[in-house]
Amino acid sequence: MANWFKRLVAFGAIAWLCVSCSSLASLSYNPWEQLEIPTDNSILDITFSDDGETGWMVGKDSTILKSNDGGDTWETLGLDLGDLSYNLFSVDFYGEEGWIVGKPSLMLHTTDNGEHWSEIPLSAKLPGDPLSVVAAGPDRAEMATDIGAIYRTRDGGRNWKAAVEGAVGVVRSLNRYSPNGSYVSVSAKGNYYSTWSPGQQTWQPINRNSSRRLESMGFTPQGQLWMIERGGQLQFADKENEGEWLEPITPEYEASWGFLDLTYRTEDELWLSGGSGNLLVSFDGGETWEKDRDVEAVPSNLYQVRFFSPEKGFILGQDGIVLRYNSQIAAAGAAAQAEEAG
Repeated sequence: MANWFKRLVAFGAIAWLCVSCSSLASLSYNPWEQLEIPTDNSILDITFSDDGETGWMVGKDSTILKSNDGGDTWETLGLDLGDLSYNLFSVDFYGEEGWIVGKPSLMLHTTDNGEHWSEIPLSAKLPGDPLSVVAAGPDRAEMATDIGAIYRTRDGGRNWKAAVEGAVGVVRSLNRYSPNGSYVSVSAKGNYYSTWSPGQQTWQPINRNSSRRLESMGFTPQGQLWMIERGGQLQFADKENEGEWLEPITPEYEASWGFLDLTYRTEDELWLSGGSGNLLVSFDGGETWEKDRDVEAVPSNLYQVRFFSPEKGFILGQDGIVLRYNSQIAAAGAAAQAEEAG
């Protein structure tokens, strides 16, 4: 036991030294504020209705939260979902019509901006459990499962039609590119990734291009792929040569924490989140990086960054940790930084 404790102390000291000796530049201001929400359950997804004021969060243990003021404050929506506890993975709205999906297999539907919700029966033969849902228009939705089956409905969920033959296998991450409905998925062990675009019959599996396992993948605003690899490494697809990748990027060489998600606020500004409150930002498309060291004090892994506009953004962490982007602080901080540099 004594030797184990000594090793733990030594590991902690090494980790502290790695953080303290980091050569990564510090962001001179912190535009992220922690929200007070009425749950300690991890939030897994967030969205807003078209009015921009009505917001929805869903998460573990059947958690559903609603905001009526653009995301400033949140209250629990007490739906009776029976005796089962659900992990609610995805929520989306089109106008006043909304959809929620989760595991064990569950789909909820509303047509009056969340005043009333009804359960949509799903077939017991559904391949996998629902992982994501996209509200695609009046009475229309697209659902993907955790093994890559994709289905669409045009009649409010009464009937569903498969959009892809078969499935891709158990996935660790699944992302969709909104303008054209393409998907990219990472296999459960991070050994390979797969892509699918509307019109294709099957998923296209592709081997990873390095020895590092994949953590997550997604799309840039222009539709090119990006990937996060284990050990804090990033890669971006080459805009000029389809199927080719640019040289790997390691934003913070000294850190041992892994990154979990990457999201663009603008075409040039991107935020990179990870374990132990790690949050990095690049203002030049990934060429150089700065670290938001104030967020390191947040006791949470930061799983997902979402921007609904350049002014409205959120970070979802574990155990009820949610951060909100303050555009006024960001604008003032950027102006002060520019004045100091000039």
